[in-house]
Amino acid sequence: MIEVNHTLVYYNHAENGCYFSIHTPKTEAGKRVIPMLDGVKAAFLEEKRYQEMNGLTCKVFVDGYTDFIFINRFGNVQHQGTLNKALRRIIRDCNDIQLAKNVKSPVLLPRFSCHSLRHTFTTRLVEAGVNLKVVQDTLGHKDFSTTMDIYTDVTKELKKREFDNLQEKMNRKQYKGNGKRRDEEES
Repeated sequence: MIEVNHTLVYYNHAENGCYFSIHTPKTEAGKRVIPMLDGVKAAFLEEKRYQEMNGLTCKVFVDGYTDFIFINRFGNVQHQGTLNKALRRIIRDCNDIQLAKNVKSPVLLPRFSCHSLRHTFTTRLVEAGVNLKVVQDTLGHKDFSTTMDIYTDVTKELKKREFDNLQEKMNRKQYKGNGKRRDEEES
């Protein structure tokens, strides 16, 4: 389980310089416990092994907290902006490779950020049929409308699948299994 009860906030003030600070989530709903998927646990353990093999240790204290999981090569807390720049470089390089192949319709990666991955995860939860209240709680949204309005980009395939399921259920209720409609049996 992952317990979310604090947030790491980055400040960039000209007079005070750049620094991190620990805060509580914006709302009570932001405090939550999330089950950890096996793949997430494996990724965390892999990151820990990588850091140990390369002699990387967290060298910072932020409001009394240390041992952050995501650190840079200097042992400082990894900043979202740095990760987004790295993503842009990776996307650029992958797209350059695709374009160099001179195929008729190259498959190019769209530009996205770390926060985009939150949207993607949410969409996958919805596509998998996860209860929307569970999605809301997982994301830490106080209002259900926030989850619905911002994060659930329902795909055409999901919509079609849901309507196909609805049609199947309606067909089962309309026919009792003997090939006759319920209203035909009564006459």
